[in-house]
Amino acid sequence: MKRPSRLAAFALAVVLLVGAAYAAQAREDLSPADVVAYGQAQAVADEVVVKFKPGVSQAAADAVNRAHGAAIIYRSPFAGFLRLRLPAGRSLEEMVAAYRRIPQVEYAEPNFVRQALIFPNDPLYPWQWHLDDSVSPAGPNPYGGANGGGINLEPAWDISTGAGAVVAVVDTGIAYENYSERVGGRTKRYYQAPDLAQTTFVPGYDAVNHDSHPNDDNGHGTHVAGTIAQSTNNSLGVAGVAFDAALMPVKVLDAKGSGTDTEVADGIWYAADHGANVINLSLGGPGSSDTLRNAVAHAYEMGVTVVCAAGNEGDSGNRASYPAAYDAYCIAVAATRYDETRAYYSNYGSYVDLAAPGGDLNVDQNGDGYGDGVLQNTFNLNTGNTADFAYWFLMGTSMASPHVAGVAALLVANGVTQPDTVREALQKTAEDKGAAGWDPLYGWGIVDAYAALSYASAPVHDVAVTAVSAPSSAVRGAAVAVDATVANQGNYAETFDITLTDTTGGVFIGGQTVVGLAPGAAQIVSFAWDTTFASVGDHLLTAAASAVAGEVDLADNSRTATVTILPAGLTMHVASIDMALKTAGTNTSGLARVTIADASGNPVAGATVSGHWSGATGDTDIGVTDGAGRVTLESNKVKRAARSTTFTFTVDGVVLAGWSYNPAANVESSDSISVP
Repeated sequence: MKRPSRLAAFALAVVLLVGAAYAAQAREDLSPADVVAYGQAQAVADEVVVKFKPGVSQAAADAVNRAHGAAIIYRSPFAGFLRLRLPAGRSLEEMVAAYRRIPQVEYAEPNFVRQALIFPNDPLYPWQWHLDDSVSPAGPNPYGGANGGGINLEPAWDISTGAGAVVAVVDTGIAYENYSERVGGRTKRYYQAPDLAQTTFVPGYDAVNHDSHPNDDNGHGTHVAGTIAQSTNNSLGVAGVAFDAALMPVKVLDAKGSGTDTEVADGIWYAADHGANVINLSLGGPGSSDTLRNAVAHAYEMGVTVVCAAGNEGDSGNRASYPAAYDAYCIAVAATRYDETRAYYSNYGSYVDLAAPGGDLNVDQNGDGYGDGVLQNTFNLNTGNTADFAYWFLMGTSMASPHVAGVAALLVANGVTQPDTVREALQKTAEDKGAAGWDPLYGWGIVDAYAALSYASAPVHDVAVTAVSAPSSAVRGAAVAVDATVANQGNYAETFDITLTDTTGGVFIGGQTVVGLAPGAAQIVSFAWDTTFASVGDHLLTAAASAVAGEVDLADNSRTATVTILPAGLTMHVASIDMALKTAGTNTSGLARVTIADASGNPVAGATVSGHWSGATGDTDIGVTDGAGRVTLESNKVKRAARSTTFTFTVDGVVLAGWSYNPAANVESSDSISVP
């Protein structure tokens, strides 16, 4: 494929990393006074994040919060957690501990602060050696790497350019639109980056200001977005990894590049629930939280590949960075230099999965006269002027992560859609560095775009019937609806038959051909069973999926359900109501023992009887008859001092599948007993 055109000259700039902030309605930037140390991490000083257990009512949660003097300042519309303002005189540690002791609370924790993972240093020159070594004006990689310092992208573009994939950039926002708004009596203006003019965008979300305009006021997110999907082959600027993919801008970090767990989590939930295939998180920090873990777990469970920067503390403590360290759900990306060695700032450890170019502005290893940064289009990072765009070199694991997210988008567009299969393709084809196989510096190695797209995992052929839904009983002659859920649990598109058979009667009920069920897809197939000629009694229905070529595991190709066929014309009625008083204690209540029988006087078990009480008290009751056709129902309690009144119970209805309730045949429909 023809290499994207590049400008002959690029703007030079100084790269600085600064902090960040939050707002419930449009929060102001966090200042040092807003943040406190919490262990090795930082957290918002006067907030605690609390998630109540499912089933706890809002009234009960409000009562707990009032008892602790905590005020709700934000309720997540996505995950349901609360941001609570601490009362005066209570420390963060004290409030976290207090809420963790409450049985109704699922978790309580600080609102940790996360940072955009740019590593601060001087900016340099713009060739994109990090995409493919052939873009370097200095020629082949003098260090002998298979791909040079880049990710072997050019031949990958002959296979996929990302069309159809959606990548959420969960960051400081993206310079994706021309937009203005009034904030604090002044007008803030945002502009689309020139080299994103031909990039496709889908609607996003601003979790900082809680609106639908996630514009970038920091510059970090726009630079990250450019690596993933900068407009390409447009005779302007630079290229992106998956330039035909759609970007979803999600703002969770403020103008200083900082955000809290609640904002980051909301951004992840939004992206996962609104169609993202890949989420890039070029942010992080120490301190694990349930809020953040639950968010990336939710995205993973929704089939989203989550790619995270590993962190920039390799030379200053190398503490685990979250969310990257949630290894079950995230692909953690370390940073490399042009010579394919680990960048000095890049974190390392057991959670690192892959490496990708993050750059090192302190050296010029490719001999092009400039420090080896990662180049993309964004606005002026020195002044924050959102109208002043140029091409900036940045370095950090923030720059490494979008290389991997972009290759993941290429894979998704090429049909590799599930997080585990995307991970497999990336890891098994990475250019091995360091110790053979996985190692804590590079993970499985430097991502190789062409090799990942050329990788074909062994085909797995596995179809299954995962559920059968049918009523427990039906009257003979009725049309019985039966739903069978079938799934393709392999990694190859399949076509197969699904059939339903009355195994007891040896009768084929029906079949349907399922066409083009993609890997991981499921479908409900509906049948209608005509029971006109079915025998009275239990019938075992079997839904079966035909084996597909190459399928080995056939144990899950069928499931069964039992349906009891009842004779037509079954009727039932109330045979008797026997009343009694329950006299123990200072209160008393009425007891009604109801007996249900069929037309021949035989007891009917399993019938649901409902009725109401009047007289001494008023309430409704419901119960199911036992093997003798009886159910005993008890009224609300009344004081024994209440005299000259009666407990009266009236049957309102009797229900049993396959039976008809005939109140005209009732021996009695209500009965009473007086209070002594």
